[in-house]
Amino acid sequence: MRILFLYSTVDGHTREICEHLQRIVLESGHRSSLVELQAGVRADLRSPDCIVIGASVRYGRHRPEVARFVEEHLAVLESKPAAFFSVNAVARKPDRRTPESNPYVQKFLASIRWRPDIVRIFGGKIDYSRYGFLDKTMIRLIMWMTHGPTDPKAVVDFTDWGDVDAFGRELCVAAATRPGA
Repeated sequence: MRILFLYSTVDGHTREICEHLQRIVLESGHRSSLVELQAGVRADLRSPDCIVIGASVRYGRHRPEVARFVEEHLAVLESKPAAFFSVNAVARKPDRRTPESNPYVQKFLASIRWRPDIVRIFGGKIDYSRYGFLDKTMIRLIMWMTHGPTDPKAVVDFTDWGDVDAFGRELCVAAATRPGA
């Protein structure tokens, strides 16, 4: 089976999660490729057996290229096993890690026609050293308001890597067992 990972990231953490998932896929004996969703990027969507889209959230929204890509390629996404995962700091709280409880995922899924077979949400990463002055200030304010880390030197990874591992194994099974796969 071949699994294609498409991702949209601001600071690189979503790519890191995709690379981790890709290792799981490869270790399971499957093939995989990784493509960043950017304007003008072309990806072969016909040959993979499963497509996974990962997207980060910044200031309450997934990047617009994600919804654009989904709408442009809806028929292909609906024709094979497909999954979506979101990476956001709200998911640092365990009660915000389901599609029903994560406001960003709810808003995103309501704005598109695609209904992925699998939806997962992972806690993001706060790395103040990577941010410019404005982003650092805004993210610290948001973290202060939501009782998150505000130390300007903090690097905090909220990702539950055990959940990521389980998702990777689930992708391998889904790609191989969906009718028509």
